[in-house]
Amino acid sequence: MVAAALSLLLGLFADAAPAPGAQKGLQIYFVDVEGGQATLFVTPEGKSLLIDTGWPGNNGRDADRIVAAAKDGGIKRIDFVLITHYHDDHVGGAPQLAAKIPVGTFIDHGENRETSSASASRVFAAYRALLSTGKYKHITAKPGEVLPITGMQVRVVTADGDVIERPLPGGGKENASCANAPKPPVDTTENPRSLGTLITFGKLRILDLGDLTADKEMDLMCPMNKIGAVDIYVVSHHGFLQSGSAVLVHGIAPRVAIMDNGAKKGGSPAAWDVIEKSPGLEDLWQLHYSEEGGDAHNVAALFLANLQGPDTGNYLKVTASADGSFDVFNSRTRETKKYAAKKN
Repeated sequence: MVAAALSLLLGLFADAAPAPGAQKGLQIYFVDVEGGQATLFVTPEGKSLLIDTGWPGNNGRDADRIVAAAKDGGIKRIDFVLITHYHDDHVGGAPQLAAKIPVGTFIDHGENRETSSASASRVFAAYRALLSTGKYKHITAKPGEVLPITGMQVRVVTADGDVIERPLPGGGKENASCANAPKPPVDTTENPRSLGTLITFGKLRILDLGDLTADKEMDLMCPMNKIGAVDIYVVSHHGFLQSGSAVLVHGIAPRVAIMDNGAKKGGSPAAWDVIEKSPGLEDLWQLHYSEEGGDAHNVAALFLANLQGPDTGNYLKVTASADGSFDVFNSRTRETKKYAAKKN
C-alpha cells in the first residue's frame, strides 16, 4: 500500500515537471504534511534548502512526499535542511527523511528550550541522535547571519528567542500597525524560538518565520519594521491565532500569503481575517480547507490545494524569476496563476 501510494504521488509531481532544461527559476514546493511544515526550495543551479520535515510516523508519509517533490525539482539530495524548532510537525520527520534521501547539512537554533514537554524532548532526542552519527554537517544559526546557500540569499532574522538588531535593506520605517497594539503574552514553548529567515531571489522576497509567536513578532516589528515589505509570506504557525498578528502581517504587506495548514490544524478565523485585511494582499492560498474556519474563513476552491474529504496530499508550487515575477501552481486543479513583477 505504501509503495503504491508513493508511486501515485511521484506521478502527481511528474505530471507538473517541466521539460529538462526548461526550468530557469527558483522552485518552491509547499509539500502537504497535514498541518506541519515542509517547504522545499530548489535554485536554478540545482541547490536545495528544505525548511522543516513534517511529522514522524505515518509510515513515512511526509518523507515520501518530500522525496517526490525533490524528484520533481530535479534533485537527488537535499543540500540543507533547516529546522525551525523542535515540535513534532517540524522536526519529527527528520530521521525518516534522512533514511530516504541524502542530506548535506542540518541547520537549527541550538538546544531545545521546551524541556518540560515530553513530546518536544522526544523529537529533539531523535534529531540529536541523527546528528550524532557524524554523517551530516551542522550549523547553529544566529540572527543576522547569511546562510551558506548559493543561488539565493537566506538571512536569519529570528533564532532561539532573539531577533535581528538592525533593519534589513527595505526595512527601517516606523510600523503604523504598532500603534495601540496590545502587548501579547509571553510564550514559553519552542514556538518563539523559531529559526526565521528572509529569502531573497533577485527582487523577490519571501518570509518564513516558522511558528514564531506574537510576542516575538512585536520585538521584530515594533516600533520599527526591521523587515520591510515582502512578496510571499509563508503564514506563521499554520494560521493559528497565537501568531500572524497585524503588527507583523500588515507591516510586511505581502502580495501573496501561503498557509501550510491542515484540515483540523491551523486556519483560525482570527488569523485568517488579519491576512485577508492586509494592505496590498492579492491572494491567500491554503494547503487545506480549514474545518475550524468554515465557509466564511476559507479561500475559494481555486486557491485550495486540498478540499474536504480523504487525504490526497496535493501541494502548491511557486516558480519565481529574479525580476520578482512568480507563478503559483495548484496540483489539485492543475492550474497556474501568474503574478507580474512589481513596477518600480
